[in-house]
Amino acid sequence: MTIDVHGHLSPPESLRRFPMPRSLGDAEAMIETKLAAGIDLTVIGSPVGAGAMVPVPGVDNYAQTEEELARFHDWLGELVARYPHHLRAYVYVNPFGGDAHLAAVRARLEGGEFVGLIANTSVAGRYLDHPDAADFFALAAETEVPVLLHAPASPAAGTGLADLMTVEQLGRFADVTIGLACCVLGGWLERHPGLRLIGQGAGGALALLAEKLDRAWSPEHWRRDGGPGPGPGPGTATPPLPRPPSSYLDRLWVDTATPSTAAVELALRVFGRDKVLYGTDSPPLPGASVDAGLRLVDGLDISETDRQAVREGNARALFGAGLPRPVPAGA
Repeated sequence: MTIDVHGHLSPPESLRRFPMPRSLGDAEAMIETKLAAGIDLTVIGSPVGAGAMVPVPGVDNYAQTEEELARFHDWLGELVARYPHHLRAYVYVNPFGGDAHLAAVRARLEGGEFVGLIANTSVAGRYLDHPDAADFFALAAETEVPVLLHAPASPAAGTGLADLMTVEQLGRFADVTIGLACCVLGGWLERHPGLRLIGQGAGGALALLAEKLDRAWSPEHWRRDGGPGPGPGPGTATPPLPRPPSSYLDRLWVDTATPSTAAVELALRVFGRDKVLYGTDSPPLPGASVDAGLRLVDGLDISETDRQAVREGNARALFGAGLPRPVPAGA
């Protein structure tokens, strides 16, 4: 069995309003395509709620009302209830959405259809190291559900990029890298040891930057004279971490939703073989990406035990009882 922790579907209303791949509206086709490849279960969600990943003039994904989000989550829950053996869902959350929004998110998690949260790595130009994200991280830690950190439609790291494909393939990738780094440097993993954060796309380039994280925390060229600890540069706050940020990287999970074998191999080494989860980002990526992703995992130079952990075991350990057991043959 294989579990896909990263898929998306959108309601008919969103498909009518916004430009998006039609595959996002066809749950049956998604399930059939994945079953044919050996993927039994997909955890679906939307990084934009009822909005759109393609930036649309005049549309602010973060200005959705609680009523709009309630309709979206009602639809998502009904979809999971229709396909209980093959779907589970993430609740969309704006980390800066305020008390009423977070209360609604908490209530959604009480239903069995929703097994985690999906949030953006940056929100309207702000990263999640901002103090205003404190209540969001407290909620995630208290509920003990996984949080898929997904790039937004308009990533902070894409500022100045005009071409949509450059934003999609590079700006969002960079946003995941910086967004995850900010979660570490912001001290959330230190304050909440139970946080379960998943970085999409093998965590961006974060696995390459362990030493750079430590330099950001303890910059030698700004070290106080004679002092053993890190010294902040001009205009910065004293780093809140008691130990180097690279030591927190094995507290993060990442998925395999990347075409790069090298990125997944490095993720296994840096984050740990128990922290890599199979993910496709399909839909919207076409069905061919499902087979390509499985070939990537099958081609990794790891033991068969580790391969099955990436395909299924790590997801079951992370999500726990929220995921259904395999359907017996012939059932």
